[in-house]
Amino acid sequence: MKKILFLLLLVPIYSQAQSISKPDSISFHKKMQWFKDAKLGIFIHWGIYAVNGISESWSFYNGHISHEDYIEQAEGFKAENYDPDYWAKLIKESGAKYSVITSKHHDGFALWNTRQGDFNAAKASAAKRDVLTPFINALRNNNLKVGLYYSLPDWSYADYTHHTRNVERYKIENEPKRWNNFLNYSQGQLKELRNSYNPDLWWFDGDWEHNAKEWEITKIKSLLLENNPNVIFNSRLQGHGDYETPEIGLPVLRPKAEYWELCMTMNDSWGYQHNDKNYKTPQQVIDIFVDCISKGGNLLLDIGPKADGTIPVEQENILKELGKWTSRHKNAIYGTRKGIPYDHFYGPTALSKDSTILYLYVRDKPADGQIILKGISNKINRIFVVGNGTLLEHQVFCHVYWNKYPGVIYINIPESVMDEYYTVLAIMLDGKIDLYREYTGALESN
Repeated sequence: MKKILFLLLLVPIYSQAQSISKPDSISFHKKMQWFKDAKLGIFIHWGIYAVNGISESWSFYNGHISHEDYIEQAEGFKAENYDPDYWAKLIKESGAKYSVITSKHHDGFALWNTRQGDFNAAKASAAKRDVLTPFINALRNNNLKVGLYYSLPDWSYADYTHHTRNVERYKIENEPKRWNNFLNYSQGQLKELRNSYNPDLWWFDGDWEHNAKEWEITKIKSLLLENNPNVIFNSRLQGHGDYETPEIGLPVLRPKAEYWELCMTMNDSWGYQHNDKNYKTPQQVIDIFVDCISKGGNLLLDIGPKADGTIPVEQENILKELGKWTSRHKNAIYGTRKGIPYDHFYGPTALSKDSTILYLYVRDKPADGQIILKGISNKINRIFVVGNGTLLEHQVFCHVYWNKYPGVIYINIPESVMDEYYTVLAIMLDGKIDLYREYTGALESN
């Protein structure tokens, strides 16, 4: 009986803990709205690895270069042509609504003048200054949301467990004091970033080396939520994040998560590598962006500035071309929701937030100047080209008044309205979209 009573007493405590750990549905979705509406962000990988143009952190971790030679790159990190205001304006011109910058990658090199050690841009590099603060200020001056990337591991820190793929300094259970030293150092840096910048989004990385308990994820989240309860966390916190972060590969199937973001490089490298010329074309970048929009997610497109602080011409061009397209089609990008199944349209689509406008993204010129839309039960009020307002004609076939099958819609698109990258059509409906999703047999007469 005593055992049963004890268990009964534990139930309210356990239930309360569960309710506290789960985000309140209304407040959670409310804080996520700006992120879901934003659609486009710019990722920035900038650090000493840009000096020699080698892989960020991984080059020494995988033994391609010694740690000593890797660290020596700090002597060439001058940032002499760094113009944070230009960076922010270029990001805004691209159509992005937020930016995420690597405050510290796995190599431990910090872009701000941290009080936790000397391995940072102000104390250990040729730049001799904090290069993070002016960029954060520039983002805010341009009304862009601020995201901070922070690596949980620090392979250069003497009291971190791992150093390279083949060198593990110690096991936590054998030397808990060293691990506590590292946690104090890491959490000290996070407090600095929180107090100095109060970001809108935390983008963590490297969580695979330890579990949530060892990282003290709950404690980290608590301290970062103290002055901003609406701050957003990416997924790389051992399952304790707010949204999913697929990387490089565009999801073939729509992610099950409501909130997600594809992070992707422009070429094959995150940081600047002078030998990597395998750049995607603006068309290919917009292809991927449109697919993200269609699937209800965001694109976090990466740039890798040079060690002098300039952005490679190829990357600059992609951002500018992307900006031309986003500026023309903003009404069909920001605030949209995932589109309809490909059964209804042979291409990507999106819906307005209230589901009364269907957007069709047309990549190529139709062979006969027409596109096909199927299974829309709504009455169509009008169809126009986003960006110039041209009204388009349409015809409905295979529809009879005695059957609910809505027919097949053919939309005429004059060549004169075709966009260089994607032509976007707005289908204005008489209410929330109503998709016909039944198997169709004979259309028998009444």
